Amino acid sequence: MSDAIKITIDGKEIEAQLGQTILEAADEAGIYIPRLCSHPELKPIGSCRVCTVVCDGRPQAACVKPVMDGMVIENETPELLQHRRNIIDMMFVEGNHFCMFCEKSGNCELQALAYRFGITAPQYPFQFPEKEVDASHPDILLDHNRCIMCARCVRASQELDGKNVFQSIGRGFDRKIGVNGEKALGDTDMAVADRAADICPVGCIIKKRVGFEVPVGERLYDKAPIGSDIEGVRS
Repeated sequence: MSDAIKITIDGKEIEAQLGQTILEAADEAGIYIPRLCSHPELKPIGSCRVCTVVCDGRPQAACVKPVMDGMVIENETPELLQHRRNIIDMMFVEGNHFCMFCEKSGNCELQALAYRFGITAPQYPFQFPEKEVDASHPDILLDHNRCIMCARCVRASQELDGKNVFQSIGRGFDRKIGVNGEKALGDTDMAVADRAADICPVGCIIKKRVGFEVPVGERLYDKAPIGSDIEGVRS
């Protein structure tokens, strides 16, 4: 018995496989659904909600919702686009994102999503929170100003590196990424070769002494919008 099923996204019928999520099926069909916490190497957790779609009339996180035969999914309605803009806006104002001199500029997924959605300035007032910068590790800088609490580093450390360097601590506006060292990242067993050092979508985890090796103008999202690689497979 075949596991192939049919679902519809924004009026287009596509083939999917039982066991896939909506996000996985859309990717294979060349339909881009924005995301931040999701990563193909990590188990999905549905925390950022940027990938929210309307599935059979109900909002769902596309990265965790399994496909079912006959599903009807909306991905690019005006309401959903505004919902995603609101989330991205809030991520900017709840941190301190100095894009103009951030080493991640051009490779930052949050910045790239803002450009894709035409966001040049947030609609909400900046919070200007006091955030720590942890430079204690010899090879890695941890800048909490840019953290968006996607938990990619937490999952990468556990699932890919076999460690437990990062954890989510606190609640609400005080929630942040903690480390399992006595005081700081330099007290942990994190190594510069760990996947957790590479998987951050923003400029929160930065390797030292390699800044701007790839010049601005030649970076991942400098010439093509985020999601172009997925949309490029569309037939």
